[in-house]
Amino acid sequence: MSKIWAIADLHLSFGVPNKSMDIFGPRWHDHAERLGKYWRKFVGADDLVLLAGDISWAKHLEEALIDLKWIHTLPGTKVMIRGNHDYWWASKKKLSNVLPPSLHVIHNDTFNWKGVSIGGSRLWDTSEYHFNEFIEFVKGPVISKRVKEGDVDANKIFQRELHRLEMSLKGLQQDAQLRIAMTHYPPIGPSLGASEASRLLEQYNVDICVFGHLHSVPPGTLPFGERKDVRYVLTSCDYIECQPLKIYEL
Repeated sequence: MSKIWAIADLHLSFGVPNKSMDIFGPRWHDHAERLGKYWRKFVGADDLVLLAGDISWAKHLEEALIDLKWIHTLPGTKVMIRGNHDYWWASKKKLSNVLPPSLHVIHNDTFNWKGVSIGGSRLWDTSEYHFNEFIEFVKGPVISKRVKEGDVDANKIFQRELHRLEMSLKGLQQDAQLRIAMTHYPPIGPSLGASEASRLLEQYNVDICVFGHLHSVPPGTLPFGERKDVRYVLTSCDYIECQPLKIYEL
């Protein structure tokens, strides 16, 4: 029986050791070692792992390959989307030429696996909601400040990402037994009120949406939940304590 797991914001730095996450507090101490231990403990060879962005601190693909090859040594099939810190991310053609065989990317398209259809995009900050009251504002990679209504550049990026999300969701298989969306930025606020992204997920009959990006949030304080048949799951590495989270069992 196969399982689907999710974990975002790995922030690996094997290729750029000067970018270790240890400086960001005790939740990040030796996080790659703990991640590898839990991954091997829980994830099986026939499982799928969803990686919702911020995979590597590398700036160049050659450096990121060290991190990607490390992920390849871990059990399961892996599918990734881009996060806001994945500066190494290249075109899908270039990535496909160098990625280890157990790793796959979603790039304005979909990934299908054992009757499960998966789409997604990075998204961006939006003025529709914020999470400031849930974040422990300490030195670390916390979510960016709330977007101002007049921030044209941020709104332009957000609208472009929404378009990319819809492009991907349009490709989801109609007869899939499960339809999953991956976004890096949260597609909905803590109150689960309607948002531009949540409306798209509902329109394309998504069952589960996994995402990350939120850091310095005490575990368990943002459980999210279900809105109009879409289940929203926060999977930031520090939030789920470096343990891949099981979201479905086939």
